[in-house]
Amino acid sequence: MRKSILSGVVTVLVLMAFSGLLRAEELAWEDIGGGNLNVQCVLTGQGKSGIIFAGSAGSILKSEDSGKSWRRVLGLSSRDCKVNQLLFDTVDRNIVYAATDNGLYRSNNLGERWVRIFKERNKDEAQCISLAILPQAIFLGTKAGLFVSEDKTRNWHKQDGVIGTVPILSIDFNAYETNYIYLAALNGIFVSADSGKSWKRTFTAFATDKEKEEPENDAGDEDKDVRYSDMHFLKADLDKAGIVYAAGAKGVYRSVDRGKTWEKLTEYGLLSRDVLMVCISSGSQVFALTRSGIFLYEEDRWKELSFGLAAGKINHLALDNKGILYAAGEKGIFKSNLSANKDFAGKGSTRDYLRNEPNIKDLQQAAISYAEVSPDKISQWRKKAAIKAILPQLSVGVDRNSTDLWHWEGGSTTKCDDDTLRRGRDTLDWDVSLSWDLSDLVWNEAQTSIDVRSRLMVELRDDILDQVNKLYFERLRVRIELDNLGIEDRKKRSEKELKLQELAASLDALTAGYYSEHLRLLSAG
Repeated sequence: MRKSILSGVVTVLVLMAFSGLLRAEELAWEDIGGGNLNVQCVLTGQGKSGIIFAGSAGSILKSEDSGKSWRRVLGLSSRDCKVNQLLFDTVDRNIVYAATDNGLYRSNNLGERWVRIFKERNKDEAQCISLAILPQAIFLGTKAGLFVSEDKTRNWHKQDGVIGTVPILSIDFNAYETNYIYLAALNGIFVSADSGKSWKRTFTAFATDKEKEEPENDAGDEDKDVRYSDMHFLKADLDKAGIVYAAGAKGVYRSVDRGKTWEKLTEYGLLSRDVLMVCISSGSQVFALTRSGIFLYEEDRWKELSFGLAAGKINHLALDNKGILYAAGEKGIFKSNLSANKDFAGKGSTRDYLRNEPNIKDLQQAAISYAEVSPDKISQWRKKAAIKAILPQLSVGVDRNSTDLWHWEGGSTTKCDDDTLRRGRDTLDWDVSLSWDLSDLVWNEAQTSIDVRSRLMVELRDDILDQVNKLYFERLRVRIELDNLGIEDRKKRSEKELKLQELAASLDALTAGYYSEHLRLLSAG
């Protein structure tokens, strides 16, 4: 019964993996930058047809025809002054905000005229990094801390505590519950459940401590913590209240309880786990931007979408309500229609790739054998426990007897030692006994221990098979992606080649080198 269930699970996993291979998708990217380079951020018009804003080197650009033409609507103090974020007002869509390295700007007429509404006290306060426009207040994240305005930007006050002293990297909220505000600062993720009146740090992942993630339950110990968090960005789900995603140097994290607890999403498919930002569609699809490209989280893995995208370093992602994905980078602005994705077979069919790989069942068997978690092991234990009652319990005893005293009668009254009681030689007593406990034929106490070990072994075997399946089919996907790269994508090609080696090494670790040895035999044959 267990074997049939296990084989059924394996079959389902294999079918799922094949479906993932056959559903590989490639996006067609269109350059709409109009020659504008070094674009830091993009804002789409949503309901405003054809309107796009972009923050470029030292200026804000506007297009009213979906990127066919651009014009400059605001010039900043210098080309080194970055535009870090562009946002529409949540109530009046004609109002646009721009958070820059030289303060916060606002336009009341769709970008035609701009006014600086936040004046700095020093250089750090002038560097506006993040922004959130709520109905009740505006939250502005600067390099010097968090500022809040509750009167339409006429007055600003700086938040008390640690979030008033550290750089605020990202701020977001869900429109259905605006009392919850989420904030990524240099020292962790903070959540406010009372519209920003109080804040609690709920998560910190330290970049300095390798593979160490620490939840924080008390925001009052900031002075003791001199390390910096590796969190870069966070984004609340647009449609599902309470779900928040955070991007950091170790990958993407998700919270389904308004930031109280966090779980890490898988890294399968990511060439680099240093995620710069995430973007959430209206259908709750999750897009991630890394230093290696753009990825979509689907079917518990990441699928690259940036094949054929020649944008150089990508700085920002944006989605509009028509399903168009925008990417801003050092070589301009690019867009792709997600609804127009095309399936592609690649340069070789899946069957061709599988022909050059070890059979997945053989690989699974090698992993089971190496870990000594075969189902036959439990079966043998049960059989041996069953016949234990037939075999007798043998007991052997040996004892040394030195208490016998012998009396010798010499028959003479003149000789010495006559009529003397002498100690005799030692004697050995031994015995052999056989015993049976026939009740063991009905029930053996060892069966209870075997049941516990069997359950633990099944769990361990399932974990091992799950790892083998994921690594095996992930390697096939990377091979397909590698073959579909252009010759000019040298950096991405080297990254995928290293990923292939990493996956092969992981499979070898689970199979005692069986995977690489089988590959060698296939190539030699």
